[in-house]
Amino acid sequence: MLLWAIAAGGGPHTITAELLLTAVLDMVLALRVSPKAVRLVAAVGAFTMAAWGVLAAGQLSLDATGPGAAARAAALFALAAAGAFGATWLASDVRLRTGTAAAGGLFVVVAVGGMLRATLPADWTVPGYLACGIALLALVRGRLPEPVRHGFGWASAAVQASAVLWALPVTTVTLFGPLAWLTRVWSGTPADARDAVTTDAFWPAHTAATPLVLAAVAAVLISTLRTTEWRPRALTAALTLTWATALTIPTALQLPYSVALLIQGLTIIALLALAHRTATLLALATSLSLAAVSLATEPATLAVLASLTAVFALATWRGRLAPASAAASLAYATALACATGAALDWQPEHSALLVLAVPVAAALLAARIGDPSTTLAVEITGAVAAVTAISLSALDLPMFALVLALCGVIAAGTAVRPERRPVGYLAAALFVLAMWVRLSVWNVGSPEAYTLPVTVPALLVGALRRRRDPNVSSWTAYGPGLAATLVPSLLTAWSDAHWTRPLLLGTAALAVTLLGARHRLQAPLALGGGTLVLDALHELAPYLAQVVGALPRWAPPALAGILLLSLGATYEQRIRDARRVREVLGRMN
Repeated sequence: MLLWAIAAGGGPHTITAELLLTAVLDMVLALRVSPKAVRLVAAVGAFTMAAWGVLAAGQLSLDATGPGAAARAAALFALAAAGAFGATWLASDVRLRTGTAAAGGLFVVVAVGGMLRATLPADWTVPGYLACGIALLALVRGRLPEPVRHGFGWASAAVQASAVLWALPVTTVTLFGPLAWLTRVWSGTPADARDAVTTDAFWPAHTAATPLVLAAVAAVLISTLRTTEWRPRALTAALTLTWATALTIPTALQLPYSVALLIQGLTIIALLALAHRTATLLALATSLSLAAVSLATEPATLAVLASLTAVFALATWRGRLAPASAAASLAYATALACATGAALDWQPEHSALLVLAVPVAAALLAARIGDPSTTLAVEITGAVAAVTAISLSALDLPMFALVLALCGVIAAGTAVRPERRPVGYLAAALFVLAMWVRLSVWNVGSPEAYTLPVTVPALLVGALRRRRDPNVSSWTAYGPGLAATLVPSLLTAWSDAHWTRPLLLGTAALAVTLLGARHRLQAPLALGGGTLVLDALHELAPYLAQVVGALPRWAPPALAGILLLSLGATYEQRIRDARRVREVLGRMN
């Protein structure tokens, strides 16, 4: 039949009709004859011919430039649909009947939608097909057999899913396109909403009806899926589609830039008012897109960031969604502080002082919030804001020291709360670092100026800990504090040509050693004694070198031999002395 149609000079429509007619005949054979081998061959032929015929009919429908050509292509799809419905009538397997009914429904949608495409503007092509797909749902509620109704339902779902996928590029460009403004901050007002999101992106053609498509599918989900099992998922999908509708309206319709900002802001407020997890996530995503697109102009940036700070702050009263809302509010407050400093032409290090208002507010709020998760979210966001302030001030050392000290004050205030006592260590570290930066600004090069302010508090803390718990090791209580000063000072003294530092270091080491021996503490005795010995060797080294140089060459080996002989003669006594020293040190704390 195929060769006959070609030999007779048949055109594309004739050959396609022959393919579909052959597929119908093969389908009848596959469903009516008894021999299994014949059914198998007929089924393969039916599916093969049907696939080629449907593809050819689809190409003819897409190439149709007028109502007549579209009608001829629709007739081909009508033939394919008749074959599919015939298979539904003849088949006995439920799954096969459902599949063929779904295929027939799709063929009807493509046939009618193709005729609509030929008569409507290009922007309404997808809405036309979608309308036909939604119309199938009217048959789902009819008196047709259940497999047929299920097939029509799947066909309608496939059409709607295809329409949503068609709208996905527009939604993606609208949501992520504004990120290009991060490299063009305050460069000028865009011509319209579409221009604001296509700075570095391509806008798909013939997509003006995208919001209508998304809204129609959302309405269908709400009205049709009413079963208990699928209802929550349908509502979530409908919410997402409704959000996408509101998001794409300004860009699809090319509304003014200010109107687009207003619509996105109202969308965020509506989503937060729902107090739903999915709605909150969508609100956060929309707020990021809105904040990015507002970077086009300075007034828009300040207004949007201030509004987002206030809106998310109000949303923190909505129960279980408070952690995300509180964190978002503080994050946008940080961005607002940075933008305000830039608008006032402040240097980054001066804007850092403005940013510090956010961790201060976070510390105050965290002390009053009862929900642990919200408290943690607020504290983490405040910490990030503090790090941002430190980063902004890092290039100006005096301001860097001030910011570090202020962050230390905030951390110390947080450590007042009983459950946040460990933050006190962070506060101490910040204070020490601030002092070190300030000493560096003053060109102070002596290491003791840096180490003593660490040693003194560390020793006081160690003394207080040992008073509370006398079993605490002296290495734990006093080791870090003593090592913080003795080790750097000893290293400096070995390279110091003057006598002042070695003398003072030796005196301090002697005092530490005596205190360790007096109170039977290992750490002061070992650290002080070791420092004293090394310091003394450093000071006596020149004189020992002179003495060695003045002696005959045979004298040092002779003295070494005498020393070895004396040690060998008193070996057992030296061993007993070493054990006694070890036992004494072992009994010390």
